Amino acid sequence: MSTATPLATTGPPGPLASITKAERSLAPDIARGFMLLFIALANVPIHLWGMGLDKYNHNTGQSTADHIAYFVEQLLIAERSRPMFAVLYGFGIAIMASRMFARGMEAKGVRKILRRRSWWLIAFGFLHATFLFFGDILAPYGAMGLIALFFVSLSDKSLKKWLWGSLAYVVLIGNPIMAFFYTAAGTPPGSDGLPPYVGQIVMGAIASPAGTIAIVLTGSFFPLIIAGMMLHRAGWIEHPESHLPQLKKVFITGMIVNVLSSLPVALIALGAWEPSNGVWIASVYLTLLGGLYAGIGYICGFALLAHKLRGFGRRGVPGALAAVGERSLTSYLLQSIIMAPLLTAWGFGLGEDMGYLAAFGVAFGTWLVTVAVAVALDKAGKRGPFEVLLRRLTYGRKRA
Repeated sequence: MSTATPLATTGPPGPLASITKAERSLAPDIARGFMLLFIALANVPIHLWGMGLDKYNHNTGQSTADHIAYFVEQLLIAERSRPMFAVLYGFGIAIMASRMFARGMEAKGVRKILRRRSWWLIAFGFLHATFLFFGDILAPYGAMGLIALFFVSLSDKSLKKWLWGSLAYVVLIGNPIMAFFYTAAGTPPGSDGLPPYVGQIVMGAIASPAGTIAIVLTGSFFPLIIAGMMLHRAGWIEHPESHLPQLKKVFITGMIVNVLSSLPVALIALGAWEPSNGVWIASVYLTLLGGLYAGIGYICGFALLAHKLRGFGRRGVPGALAAVGERSLTSYLLQSIIMAPLLTAWGFGLGEDMGYLAAFGVAFGTWLVTVAVAVALDKAGKRGPFEVLLRRLTYGRKRA
């Protein structure tokens, strides 16, 4: 991956106006739009309740159709949405940093703004986990963003060293720990004997900081955040037309790795294989490891798709996906605003004894609602409300 040296200009910074639609590249927004569908499908089983768990932490009492649906989800989606998020998160950090550098802001000022944004993401994530969904991902990525500030002004050579060093740490230390953690008891502590919503608050308040610390210490997604920064410097996502051979190569190989690495856990989900506990842990480790490359492969695939759909611009289906991608924070939180009260025991409780197939249908329907909301906001010329709020908190009222 050839890269360009980051801008390192000095002098008085220019205005920090938000990026216009004409300045936005279609590919990253389409990728974010699809990523949010993956996130909805991956998260919805966590909202289900009332069923027992088997020794692999899967819901019991599932039909054949449910097992097949869960097989497909485990094969193609599970542990893929978060790597995709990490790549796009690193890409976004690099975009913001490069725009501020181009306006003449010094590295210290750039890091200050990005640091403030990361702290607010942590706050958003904690509130999201506490009051809606303990499986929040905003807080962990905000915490990793604080560390990623160190990377924004590094040279290409240094960035590559950090990429390989962090990857080695994840492969040898981080992912083994995560695999062991994932195969532990399936029910998070902190909610026993409490009213359902009080249990959600306690569980979320514990899970958010604990999960954030675990993600940071295992370094699970640092290589992908760095890879997202390198993809920005190389221009693969913003200008896919100039990198088609490379994108096709990574997409094809990424999908091969995707299927091969997740097949063992998918077969367990199907009920076709019942390995020992040690082999199960190894299978989870394999899917986590493969997900690192599969996440990049998916992003490259979405960049290729955006190139194919370039003639449509921001109209029709590509425009709808891009509208969601432009409002990814609002769309992500809206998923929880819809699914958590609808399915959980503290809400309407519709997730009681719900099978995986029906749950994935709810997730897909929820994603379609977020698409409709994003398109309506786009037609009205409005940004997502949570994007507006985060920007105002990051830059202040006058600059936002």
